[in-house]
Amino acid sequence: MQVADANGAMVYTCTDAMMSDAAMKYLLTRPSVPAPLDPNFCPFVLGKRHYMKKIADCLQYGKVAELEFAVERPGGIGRDKLPVFEESHEGYDASLFLAGEAIRYMLWQRGGYKLVLSGPKKICEDLKAAYSKGGKYEFEVMTMPKIYGVPWECTIVEKVEELPANKEEPIVCGKVASGCRIAFDLGKSDVKTVAVKDGEVLDSAETEWDVTNPDPQYHYDVIVKAMKATAAKLPGPVEAIGGSATGAVSANSEATWCDCFPNVPPDVYKEKVVPIFNVIAKNEFGGVPIKVINDGEVTAVAGGQMIGEGCLFGISLGSSEGSGYVYGDGSLTGWINENAYNPFDLNPEAPGNVWSPHRGDAAVYLGQRAATRLAKKGGVELPEEMLPSHPKMHAASHVPHAQCLKKIQAAMKDPKTEPQARKIYETIGVYMGYAIAQYCEYLPIKNVLILGRVTTGHGGDIMMEWAKKVLVADFPELGDIKFHTPSEHMKRVGQCVAAAALPELAK
Repeated sequence: MQVADANGAMVYTCTDAMMSDAAMKYLLTRPSVPAPLDPNFCPFVLGKRHYMKKIADCLQYGKVAELEFAVERPGGIGRDKLPVFEESHEGYDASLFLAGEAIRYMLWQRGGYKLVLSGPKKICEDLKAAYSKGGKYEFEVMTMPKIYGVPWECTIVEKVEELPANKEEPIVCGKVASGCRIAFDLGKSDVKTVAVKDGEVLDSAETEWDVTNPDPQYHYDVIVKAMKATAAKLPGPVEAIGGSATGAVSANSEATWCDCFPNVPPDVYKEKVVPIFNVIAKNEFGGVPIKVINDGEVTAVAGGQMIGEGCLFGISLGSSEGSGYVYGDGSLTGWINENAYNPFDLNPEAPGNVWSPHRGDAAVYLGQRAATRLAKKGGVELPEEMLPSHPKMHAASHVPHAQCLKKIQAAMKDPKTEPQARKIYETIGVYMGYAIAQYCEYLPIKNVLILGRVTTGHGGDIMMEWAKKVLVADFPELGDIKFHTPSEHMKRVGQCVAAAALPELAK
């Protein structure tokens, strides 16, 4: 359910029903590396492992069956399966809960407009109801059509052979920023722009903007003004434009569901915001080639270029979690990579997410809201309006969280407060370790790049140290994953330079 926050912006309140006692028995477990300031944290990846062990131990004939599902999206199909308990078994609630969350995970990681189910009749029917208007996952049912422009569909097939086959087609983009180019990155605080000539950065700038403004013309004007000011530094006309933005961007560079325009009315959004990037290229820069992708993907591309190899997962801990993956050959997944909306913590009392009606989403564990949520427990002295219980800390605005993060960083520099404040970063490091293990379920990750304002200073090193502890303790097979932080060049302009190379020059 959406309500107005302290500033009048629309946010979500959690509507998830409490997990049943029976489901808790099969899903809740303690991590080998506890989160120092979050003792009841129950990682999704461990909860699933606990469930799989429980169901493997079930020897009752006819009480276990296989649920399989497919999620279709333009250009791809995701497939997965899960052993499930029969409806009369005490573990059925756990099966239904986990299956629903596994589907939600795939939807936000890869995207999709159609869910196809195959398996026991009862659980398929319950999942179809959950993934319908009025069901537990109504948010996903209503949001995915905004991304793809087609109605949501959920069907059940009798035979597993009727499920569509898995289909993944990596996306290949340009890698060389030849000629005169500009690039932009739309964040929730500012618009970053760079001017690039044959791979060399000639100018860069950051322009603050108000993402909560409901007028699309305001956003258009801010973006264009910033782009043109930067383009003026080039020795010739702009030949191509690359860009990145938070949210879902289509293969044709359409802003299908970008959360840096949260308050633009839906009908206006469809008309004015969806085509905004292509309109800017056509009307302001003579129709030059343009390529815009999700900001998490640009992070991964830039990281791969920085270290000289792929199989890299990039995680940006900024206002929220931004993440993406680049394969060994430099290609991209083509997924929407909205991992901030993924299920992450199975603790029945996990915090809610102002951007969704669910609890335990990754957004409040892998971004500055994770740090500010833990600040009081970390011994940071806070004014009343920055306390975790204050309405302003549950609003859409990122401003109080950015201010609170500065207080956390100051506490890290004070020898008196550092011993307790560092536990904030230790806790986020634990979160990160289990997140990496979760992402490894579907991706062959060999390298991890962490960046973003939450990783600034010594705190970033603490986070990596604790993430490694998690992998060694609970996932020794992932112990060889290498961690990286951005070079100074990448911090300043690396992502924008990578974005500048995305479009191929017109021939």
